[in-house]
Amino acid sequence: MRGWQFTKTFEPIVLIEKEDPKATPGHVVIDIKASGLCHSDVAAMNDPGWMPLFPNGPVFFGHEFAGEVIEVGEGVTNLKVGDRVGVNPLDRSTGQASGYHYDGGYAEKALVPAHQCVIIPEGVSYVEGAAATDAGLTSYRALFTIGEAKEGTKLGIVGVGGLGQFAVMMANIKGCEVYGVDNSAEARELAKEIGCKEVFADVRDMAHIGCDVIVDFAGYGETTTGALAAVAPRGTVVVVGMGILETKVNTYDLITKEQRLLGSNGGTVEDLKGVYDCFATGKMKPLLETIPFEKIDEGLERLKRHEVKGRLVAVFDK
Repeated sequence: MRGWQFTKTFEPIVLIEKEDPKATPGHVVIDIKASGLCHSDVAAMNDPGWMPLFPNGPVFFGHEFAGEVIEVGEGVTNLKVGDRVGVNPLDRSTGQASGYHYDGGYAEKALVPAHQCVIIPEGVSYVEGAAATDAGLTSYRALFTIGEAKEGTKLGIVGVGGLGQFAVMMANIKGCEVYGVDNSAEARELAKEIGCKEVFADVRDMAHIGCDVIVDFAGYGETTTGALAAVAPRGTVVVVGMGILETKVNTYDLITKEQRLLGSNGGTVEDLKGVYDCFATGKMKPLLETIPFEKIDEGLERLKRHEVKGRLVAVFDK
């Protein structure tokens, strides 16, 4: 099989061939149909601080992918050959992640733990199934598992980019009252189009709304500080974005208003099932652009230059 191999920081990924994987106990082999490209891969190629996340040497990149099960290992009872599945990239029980600790989705095939796979509902494409495993999964967990948003919740979304678009659409499907924040006029216009009741350039400008939950997909320090200033008393701020790694907190407001400040990272197979349920309604149509598998390296360069709107997904012509 062919795959795009990452070796170390500042070196380009290389398309190479290696033997096809064979199913092992508790695992399945997937014929990959679609694989999402992520900014974290760009970061790994350009920041040496990411290298400890690749402890086992060169690896096929890619942590958001979907495909067809073509081989089932011993002891696997939840999947069969022919199943259409998406893969939750991070096994929270072991800390192992596809595309980091073992070969991921920038390849024609992948060996993955069966318990990390989720059946893709009928009517949901492989491209949607792949994009859901990162942008969708991360957004869903932040909104509903960590943030505990539900029908009727006044919900603020800070950063209407790749993850934020998923968040707005899923929140509307769940019956939340959704407000968007982005410093880009183009993103604010998109936020209106996909269902935000109102949009703002600065999160502090929506303090009068009194949001129960605000999710910060930007994480640029001031966005988190502003979210705490804008959220309702006893409200919750969930931080997902890592634009910068430090922020200042007004502890007077945090204490006297009994606010909650929480972090959210990735998700579980249950969260991924929730994303697929949203897709299955037919109401969720995030902006997804496809490229050929052979141009994944060019796609990552486009991400690096911030030339991609929505999510970029590689597809396989087999």
